Amino acid sequence: MTLYKGKYRIESTRLKGWDYSSAGFYFVTICARDRECFFGEVVDEEMRLSPIGKIVADEWQKTPIIRANVTLDEWVVMPNHLHGIIVINGAMVETSRRGVSTPRDVPTPRGVATKNKSQLKPNLLGSMIGQFKSVCTKRIWAQGFSNFGWQERYHDHIIRNERALENIRNYIRANPAKWETDRNNRINLWM
Repeated sequence: MTLYKGKYRIESTRLKGWDYSSAGFYFVTICARDRECFFGEVVDEEMRLSPIGKIVADEWQKTPIIRANVTLDEWVVMPNHLHGIIVINGAMVETSRRGVSTPRDVPTPRGVATKNKSQLKPNLLGSMIGQFKSVCTKRIWAQGFSNFGWQERYHDHIIRNERALENIRNYIRANPAKWETDRNNRINLWM
C-alpha cells in the first residue's frame, strides 16, 4: 500500500502501459460484497441462480448487445462471483446508452436519486465492468434486495495466447463442480 494525499490506498493491479480498450481477450472476476452468496447456490455440481443471480446473468448477456465491439466467450455466475471472458474486437465505438435496461436517474434504497456518471473513459474494460455493476445493482435494488452490493474492485487478466485461453475456459466450465474447494467460497476464505 502507498500513501496518497495522506491516506493509504491499494495499488492498481492493472498492467502499466496497457490500453484496456485495445482488442484482446480479458478474463474477469467480479465478486459480491464480502463474498456473500447473493447469486444462488451450487447443487450437485450445478449452479442454481437466485433472482439476483438471474439479473446478473441477464445483464452479462446484454454486454455484446450494448457494445457492438464486444463479444462474450465462456462465463459462469457462481454463488458470490462471476467469471467471464470478454473479447474486445477491433475499433472501439461509443457505448450506446439506449441499450442499458435502467434509466439514468434511479432511486436508491434510501430514496435519493443518483446520476449514472462514470469518471472512466468510455470503452475501457473498467468502464464496461462499472456500467455492468451499476445496472445490475439498480435492477436488484428495484426488486427489493437493498442489502446487495458488489466488492469495490474486480480482477482482470489479459489472455495472451491460445493455451492460456483454453486453460481459462476449462477453469470457468469446471468452476461449479469445484465450488467446495473454490477460494471464493466463504467457507474457504479463512483456511
